[in-house]
Amino acid sequence: MNADTAAGLNLLQTPLHALHQEVGARMVPFAGYRMPLQYPLGLLKEHLHTRKAAGLFDVSHMGQIAVRARSGDLADAARALETVLPVDVVGLKPWRQRYGFFTTQGGGILDDLMLANLDDHYLLVVNAANKAADLAHLLDAIGTECTVEPIERALIALQGPGAEAALARHLAVVAEMRFMDARTVAFAGEDGVVVRSGYTGEDGFEIALPAEAAVTLARALLADPEVKPIGLGARDSLRLEAGLCLHGSDIDHETSPVEAGLSWAIPKVRRLGGARAGGFPGAERILAELAEGPARLRVGLRPEGRTPVRAGAALYATAEATEAVGRVSSGGFGPSLDGPIAMGVLPSALAVPGTPVFAEVRGQRLPCAVVPLPFRPAGFKRS
Repeated sequence: MNADTAAGLNLLQTPLHALHQEVGARMVPFAGYRMPLQYPLGLLKEHLHTRKAAGLFDVSHMGQIAVRARSGDLADAARALETVLPVDVVGLKPWRQRYGFFTTQGGGILDDLMLANLDDHYLLVVNAANKAADLAHLLDAIGTECTVEPIERALIALQGPGAEAALARHLAVVAEMRFMDARTVAFAGEDGVVVRSGYTGEDGFEIALPAEAAVTLARALLADPEVKPIGLGARDSLRLEAGLCLHGSDIDHETSPVEAGLSWAIPKVRRLGGARAGGFPGAERILAELAEGPARLRVGLRPEGRTPVRAGAALYATAEATEAVGRVSSGGFGPSLDGPIAMGVLPSALAVPGTPVFAEVRGQRLPCAVVPLPFRPAGFKRS
């Protein structure tokens, strides 16, 4: 897509747009923005570089939302957020972050997100395509008790085993942080927030700063030979290898958190018998599935051979079956595994590691094996 076509679609640009152009990014439309798909290094090498050193991602298209209690008491904001999130917000300690999701009245997933306790307010980072809907959802659900405000600033992610060393040269505090810690920082005369997390399965950080400061930090990081810019293509293959969900593909308004394999994010205190059980949209279905098990589950799949299996492919119990039993939700090539990988949804009886299934690819039935997720172990710094 050329610039004229992009302008015709009224695509937005992130604060790092000029930098992407300087370093030769191939830009594509994504969630209403012009975003870098890949750089001259290429998708495969970008992926592998992130796994061995450090990759810099522009995730400024994501939504950042601040939630504060109108009473001034953070506990009131926590209780309000628990009416829309089936996670433990009340128990989230200051300067810590956790994964969560908004649920529908039918028990599906409106969006998944990260939630951080910044001591005087909560910071939510939501998916780019859903940020306007998420903001409206929060205002409608908890706007009486809380102020809900979008934050206009850039967001960059530095991911990989070399991320700490590279970022600590500019923000020394990150060396003291562990997985899911959050801190306020100052850089280039501006205040921001850094969290030790990301969506690649690697150790790393996400840094929120005003636009100019974020560009200055990105340039400083890219001056390090260990840091390379990474585009959307490698971001997708990295998260797939890590077994992480993509909203709109692996999770959606119909898929429950239990079916999606995200039960770990719903703690005992919000389940049947817990001190604050239920009270969130779709609780009846979700709590029942937690207690009794769901009818279907998200699974990992390893296709035989070298042919990738893409999202949407039908899954069959046998090579001769006429009726599909599931579908592939995400799929592609796993550079770190040097072979095709996929995730899909299957009936619970078939969602057992080692079970053979067959994916329909260009009219042929391709053998696949159900495997545990993730496809490779995470590299998070937990202590």
